[in-house]
Amino acid sequence: MKNSLVLVLAMVALLVGTATGGTYSGGTGEPNDPYQIATAEDLNDIGNHQDDWDKHFILVNDVNLAQYTGTQFNIIGRWTDWDDPNNKPFTGIFDGNDNRIWNFTWTSGVRDGIGLFRYVGSYAQIKNLGMENVNVDVGTIWRVGGLVAINWGGKITNCYSTGSISGDGWVGGLVGENYGVISDCYSTCDVSGGQVSGLVGGNWGTITNCYSTGSITGSGGDGGLVGYNGPDSVITNCYFTGSVSGIGYIGGLVAENNSGKIANSYSISDVLGTGDYVGGLVAYNSLGAIINCYFSGNVSGQVYVGGLMGYNYNSVVTASFWDIETSDCNTSAGGTGKTTVEMQKMATFANAGGDFIEIWGIGENQTYPFLRTEPAGDSNHDKKVNLEDLAILASHWLEGGK
Repeated sequence: MKNSLVLVLAMVALLVGTATGGTYSGGTGEPNDPYQIATAEDLNDIGNHQDDWDKHFILVNDVNLAQYTGTQFNIIGRWTDWDDPNNKPFTGIFDGNDNRIWNFTWTSGVRDGIGLFRYVGSYAQIKNLGMENVNVDVGTIWRVGGLVAINWGGKITNCYSTGSISGDGWVGGLVGENYGVISDCYSTCDVSGGQVSGLVGGNWGTITNCYSTGSITGSGGDGGLVGYNGPDSVITNCYFTGSVSGIGYIGGLVAENNSGKIANSYSISDVLGTGDYVGGLVAYNSLGAIINCYFSGNVSGQVYVGGLMGYNYNSVVTASFWDIETSDCNTSAGGTGKTTVEMQKMATFANAGGDFIEIWGIGENQTYPFLRTEPAGDSNHDKKVNLEDLAILASHWLEGGK
């Protein structure tokens, strides 16, 4: 009898512990005492305790998730479809504390929404976090990101991702679908599949001070930074350097801008389409606005191909340029074509209204304009200052001395 009572009490304690949340490595989940995530087991356990998804968390050191392969990791947040009443987002605060999560892996699945966080809701914050060596390969799965699958009103700040990602719709190096705010983030992931992009697959929110690099390879609707920029969405102070290739609707920064705004942004990339609607900056621009933007790089496609835009319908395009020499393209649905020499002069942009005090900088006669959020001396726009930048500067110096 006594043994039976002990067993019952143990089971009750287990059930209560599961309902009230995980133990993690310390903390209570309150703002002044966040749950401490110190191990891979701690991080994986968050997905087991939905009662904790409105709490505060802090990553206290780097965490390696290599032990969780296939579909073993417990993704945070529950989502199956937009009208599912059982959906439950993460609405808490996750502070990476400038630490890194290594080797997040997901290599199959039958349900849309793959990322460390599946579903992030209003009031949530994810910040100061690096996702390194991400490996996500999910075939026909939609809404895929290296960090978040669906951001429904949350704020993602000072985060980044590296690695490789593959999926079939709204696939981004950092976020699959964004309806919130993303700022001061970047991704260097190689991304492949359908409707893919370097940073965010589909954007209905705000993206500012962000960039992406890497190789973006898709079947259509693919962009260097964003695949689809929807109504009332905003992209500002962003850029892409790398390559984008696919069939049609291929853009060096954004594939399709539908009633959205893109300002103070650029792409220096190869944009290679085998079909229609290919643009150095934007492939298809409808009822949107493009302000103070530019493109330099190579562009190729079949029909509706442009140095800045492939197709433009009833949109505002002001103070935006493309390099007619590097692109080997003299036409565009909007914008103004300039020579490489002209593109490397401040006056070209400043005379059109470009702000070279707060927003832009330039190495006169040496570089294209760069955003002041980039480090000084970053000639190749990869957010690093190293020997590659010195080599670029030296080559321009030698050219000037001839």
